[in-house]
Amino acid sequence: MPFRIGVMQLTMEPLEEMLASARAMDEAGMDTIWLAEAYPWWRKHGMEARSSTVVSALIARETKRLTVGWGIISPFTRHPVQVAMDARVVQEAAGPERFILGFGTSKIFLNNAGMQTNKTLGPMRDAVRIVRGVLGGEPFDYIGSTWSASVPGLQAEAHTPREVPPVYVAATAPKMQALAGELADGCLTPSITTPAFVRYTCEQVKADIDIGCTIVSSIHATDRDKGRDGAREIAGMYLANKVQNIQGSADTLLDLAGIEQDEIRPVAEAMEQGGRLAAKAKVTDALLDKCKPIAGTPDECIAAIEEYRDAGCTHIMLELWGEDRHEQIRLFGEKVLPHFRQ
Repeated sequence: MPFRIGVMQLTMEPLEEMLASARAMDEAGMDTIWLAEAYPWWRKHGMEARSSTVVSALIARETKRLTVGWGIISPFTRHPVQVAMDARVVQEAAGPERFILGFGTSKIFLNNAGMQTNKTLGPMRDAVRIVRGVLGGEPFDYIGSTWSASVPGLQAEAHTPREVPPVYVAATAPKMQALAGELADGCLTPSITTPAFVRYTCEQVKADIDIGCTIVSSIHATDRDKGRDGAREIAGMYLANKVQNIQGSADTLLDLAGIEQDEIRPVAEAMEQGGRLAAKAKVTDALLDKCKPIAGTPDECIAAIEEYRDAGCTHIMLELWGEDRHEQIRLFGEKVLPHFRQ
């Protein structure tokens, strides 16, 4: 399994900013850009939700070698047949072997759409099977617990990509992680992943698949505190999200990080009352340390990545945040990536 390093890009930023960041990642030598589909919950904090499937095709056209991943879209947002149709567009825009399809439940979306459910394993199984079946090109009929499909085969003269892209499943809970090990080409972990949670994930997955780890990140050439500033802000946003949207399913994630609910409740309250900068102010050094960021100086980032690799992570997804992100991307490309390409 190759060891890869990419960036998790939230789709709650203006399109031109996302495209410019993707070009910077391409130039810096990042392996992947993962598009985390933002949902309308982020409107409460001065941002707007945008579609990952649409943005991914544009990014594919704006870059030359960067692999584009959906990290993730919820199977509840689109019927899996439609997902396969969207995937074809990204495949055409990107070219061969430059696209990864990622599914995840997304409790934020379920809350925003009034679709709360505890039945997530069946829908995920249906989504993965249908998408692969449709993209495989043969006649495909499937009756599932949530979704079904009846799709004719591709004819020889159809002008379209023929490959089935890798399909990943995002998972926090043990049963979903086990399903990823059974069905998927990779398992994606949630934000605030720590080395301890990586080891836990590998135990649940029990398969030789790609383990993609979402880790709060930022970097500065020389100043440790400035290099941790962006990670502190994104950690504040996601710790608040664990309280407001995800709750019980994140218990193991937080327990393995040694984070108590009493520690993050003030962060969530600050996020609700004053937005992300107020939440950032409530993330103490001790709390940030528990989140195990890839942050600080280049040497500190290298050491942190090595710790994640040793724990079993095969695909780092930097949740990069903070000022001058293009300079941060350049620094990772110049000072960090070469250490792992030797």
